[in-house]
Amino acid sequence: MRIFFTGGSGKAGRHAVSHLVDQGHRVVNGDLVALGHPGVADLRLDLTDSGQVFAALSAIAGFDELDAGTGVPRYDAVVHFAAIPAILVRPDNETFRINALSTYNVIEAAVKLGIPKVIFASSETTYGICFADGEVQPDYLPVDEDHPTVPEDSYAMSKVVNEATARSFQARSGIDIYGLRINNVIEPHEYDTDFPAYVADPALRRRNIFAYIDARDLGHMVDCCLHTDGLGYEVFNVSNDDTSVGITSDEVVDRFYTDVPVRREMGRFETFYANDKAKRLVGFSPRHTWRDRIG
Repeated sequence: MRIFFTGGSGKAGRHAVSHLVDQGHRVVNGDLVALGHPGVADLRLDLTDSGQVFAALSAIAGFDELDAGTGVPRYDAVVHFAAIPAILVRPDNETFRINALSTYNVIEAAVKLGIPKVIFASSETTYGICFADGEVQPDYLPVDEDHPTVPEDSYAMSKVVNEATARSFQARSGIDIYGLRINNVIEPHEYDTDFPAYVADPALRRRNIFAYIDARDLGHMVDCCLHTDGLGYEVFNVSNDDTSVGITSDEVVDRFYTDVPVRREMGRFETFYANDKAKRLVGFSPRHTWRDRIG
């Protein structure tokens, strides 16, 4: 496929782009910072500028595309990961403005240019737990896509708005638009540097609902979405199958969730950030676990 990927230079994006290239896709990375990946064209652009977005999505991907003499090929999909990645990076109003406006611009351009699929990064933060003032617990466990999304922070607010924007554009156009509520992205080296602390103190993972997503499995999820057509608008939790702590899921409930309803029997180390929908609808099959690296 011919794919325009925004934010491919970021922590999550660079692994996803690498995975997509390995699967044989042609990828153009639209970002303020170059990725420098072999075989990936870097296009510097400001996604809050609608004109730049329209121009980028209607341009050639490389000089070789001039040879056919048949005009500019249409992208098969846009993957939109670019964003201010958290609170406390920019002032709150700027975080909201940049994230909401850039997502609007990307989806609008894709729809009006006839690109048939958009995959965009939403977030675990939409559930209102990650960046809450004080401790906020889930309404029930495991947390699935039907759980209320009522956050209090600017970053998560922008992600909820982005989901509403995506749903509206999909209703208007009929194209496939899939939102990925991505859990805490973990790069392979972070298993060694960070997870010993999580094993020693499971409370460090409360704000992430004790879950995580390996960056390589996130790339696999994007590829699954690229190959699944006809779902219309959908949102998916994206997580690995196990928790990010050493204690069992029952022990997590006993220590941290005593008053939270558990709606079904949980596996011994099963994630509380349910990924069943992604498995069922797009064939998501995460392969990695920190437990293979840390005994």
